[in-house]
Amino acid sequence: MIAAMPRKNAFYAQSGGVTAVINASACGVIETARANRSVIGKVYAGRDGIIGALTEDLIDTSRESAAAIALLRSTPSGAFGSCRYKLKSLESQRREYQRLIAPPPARFTRYSAASAALRSDSPSRPSRG
Repeated sequence: MIAAMPRKNAFYAQSGGVTAVINASACGVIETARANRSVIGKVYAGRDGIIGALTEDLIDTSRESAAAIALLRSTPSGAFGSCRYKLKSLESQRREYQRLIAPPPARFTRYSAASAALRSDSPSRPSRG
């Protein structure tokens, strides 16, 4: 008899301009994880994007109802907050890069960002739209 694989948690973060499109992406990630509970345990969202991962300020989306998650599809703004934080070189911030690969207690990572957020050269304050 083969033992069941332990479920792995997932991490989701938003960055850049907070829009209904980003919320729809969050909805898709969370609903897909819930539909695949045999593989994925909980989805944790980073409060204010990757800053939440770096500071371990995570939102346990399993505490939200299916109806509340479905509302994300048409909700303007960014449900979990956002930031434009650009990491420096891998050599100077290796620990931060490693945390973003899959922050505890997550195993999978999904990052939704506007292209400008990915190119930003300076950190900016978190935005909650």
